[in-house]
Amino acid sequence: MAEAENAVLEVRNLKVEFPGRRGIATALSDVSLSIRPGEILGVVGESGAGKSMTGLAVLGLLERPGRIAGGEIWLADRRIDQLNDREMEKIRGREIGAIFQDPLTSLNPLFTVGAQLTETIRLHLGMNKAEATARAISLLKDVGIPSPEERINQYPHQFSGGMRQRVVIALALAASPKLIIADEPTTALDVSIQAQITSLLRKLCKEKQTAVMLVTHDMGVIAETADRIAVMYAGRLVEIGLVEQVLHAPQHPYTRGLMASIPALGARVERLNQIDGSMPRLDAIPEGCAFGPRCKQAGPRCRRERPNLLPAGSGASACWINAGGTA
Repeated sequence: MAEAENAVLEVRNLKVEFPGRRGIATALSDVSLSIRPGEILGVVGESGAGKSMTGLAVLGLLERPGRIAGGEIWLADRRIDQLNDREMEKIRGREIGAIFQDPLTSLNPLFTVGAQLTETIRLHLGMNKAEATARAISLLKDVGIPSPEERINQYPHQFSGGMRQRVVIALALAASPKLIIADEPTTALDVSIQAQITSLLRKLCKEKQTAVMLVTHDMGVIAETADRIAVMYAGRLVEIGLVEQVLHAPQHPYTRGLMASIPALGARVERLNQIDGSMPRLDAIPEGCAFGPRCKQAGPRCRRERPNLLPAGSGASACWINAGGTA
């Protein structure tokens, strides 16, 4: 892939499995993507599509019995999917930062935000207390916390939801990581605060040339923030391309369904569009295209053969029809 050149993150044919009493559930199958320095890749799809699972696999935080059953994960020029827990602990925070949906789960209520920031900075950068405090204040200023010299000594409960999320972003940036995994970072916030957080994330990403995997179900957030979009369905990538193409000229029937379900601003409609049916269970994915049972265009080949990502428009789509094949 051209995008893979000089990539900060490269995921190659990733497969994640969860063994269970009813057999093996394949949570991710043959997922390949890359992110360059300063680029934001938006990962979208329905709940259960595999978005968060991809981020957790990269972070090495899959819950057991989940396991990486195939493929490779490369951070710059280092393969990280085979590292043990202790080796991954050294990478998390230092080379990969994480921003999660609820900032309260990322911040310890018993310690000031300054204590949590300075601990992270000293752990990963080896600074003394004075240097770490100065960097913590600078980070709080960078993420838009007013009067950072005073607020550094306050506790998480003394911050609003939007301000707490800014502190979490500062924590993710504390050690100047190469990559940030942002999993639904704005879902718990109101719309005006969402816009501030996405604008901040994009600004910091471009200034520091940090690669970002932005996991979200909100196409509005993607439109405002991402450079490219990866669309997932039933643990597989079904489309990837530039934001403009995926939003305005989607190639895969699933992506078109997602876009059609978003009501136009100011339009009066009696019924919202929806994609009929539901996503298959991960231990019962049909042969061929996983979206086939819900696709109105599906033909015999769609139900028989699983399409890989094939060139479509300026991106790629896992669809026999839109890749110029025969369904």
